[in-house]
Amino acid sequence: MVRRVMTLVVALILLVGTGAAGLLLPLPYLVAAPGVTVNTVGELRGEPVITVEGAESYEHDDGALSMVTVQYAGGPDHRLNFFTLVTAWLSPTQAVLPEELLFPAGRSPEEVSERQTVQMNDSQTDATAAALSQLGIAYDAVPQVADTVEDMPAHGVVETGDVIVAVDGRTVPTTASGDEELVGSAAVVEWVSSREPGEPVELTLDRDGETVDVEMETHQGDNGAAVGVLIADDMDFPVEVEISVGDIGGPSAGMMFSLGIMDRLTEESLTGGANVAGSGTITSAGQIGGISGIPQKMVSARRDGADYFLVAAESCSQVFQSAAYDELDVVRVETLTDAVDALETIRTGEGELPRCQE
Repeated sequence: MVRRVMTLVVALILLVGTGAAGLLLPLPYLVAAPGVTVNTVGELRGEPVITVEGAESYEHDDGALSMVTVQYAGGPDHRLNFFTLVTAWLSPTQAVLPEELLFPAGRSPEEVSERQTVQMNDSQTDATAAALSQLGIAYDAVPQVADTVEDMPAHGVVETGDVIVAVDGRTVPTTASGDEELVGSAAVVEWVSSREPGEPVELTLDRDGETVDVEMETHQGDNGAAVGVLIADDMDFPVEVEISVGDIGGPSAGMMFSLGIMDRLTEESLTGGANVAGSGTITSAGQIGGISGIPQKMVSARRDGADYFLVAAESCSQVFQSAAYDELDVVRVETLTDAVDALETIRTGEGELPRCQE
């Protein structure tokens, strides 16, 4: 009998010990929590977030156009235990996410950080292009080959550094002024992808000052026909825009950067004194794309005084999950024009704001 009791006691100790160890065992999940907000028409650490040189620039003392962030805990080098994850899961303002959403397999945390820095830099360039186009200020966007995709038709035929001059004899427009719907790489991608996969396409290239014509058969790509060319516009702006947001990375502030740049270049405040926040990527053509983390970003925005929140139409499904949903006026936008129109409605009080539908 004593032996059986001892065996039971030892088993219970082992069970409790194993359970306790399990609670502390690091797991491959992340916790997303509300992060910082940065007013793009204000200052960060005593310096303007956006400065513009080469044109008349304005500063407006009232209102805000804030970008918002998500703060992530966890990752391959700092994994969280079960207890921490359960606590976050029960929180109305946090979310538990699979680690691979932020740290794809095969990529180190350093590579992820570098990628986010590149995305931030690209978003600032695209935001500048979109803002200038919206204001009708011309700039040049020359489509230059950044790389080719192995096993695709362009690989070994088109070279890095080639400038794409024409597609099937149709000259690629390179001066954006707000009148041309597509310029530079956007025009090239549209003209190639709009055909049926398998149809041939001829590209006219400028290769170190020499004109080269290449013809190839298109293949099926992610968005229609493709030849496997990665293009990066070489942009030449008539103004110099500098955006300083510290070590924040990623592309999700693009829309708010564009609005901030426009506010700097416009004599009248875009907000009319309203506190507006938002999140969404932007292309040089002014298309606003969805991103993740909207529920936490809305909490950040409301915590720091926002009354309105601009969200990409693609992200509408996320807004209803936010603890701040009932405290913010959430506005759905698809293009920079939509965002500007929404700000005019907010500023004047005239018209209806487009909203997400459940």
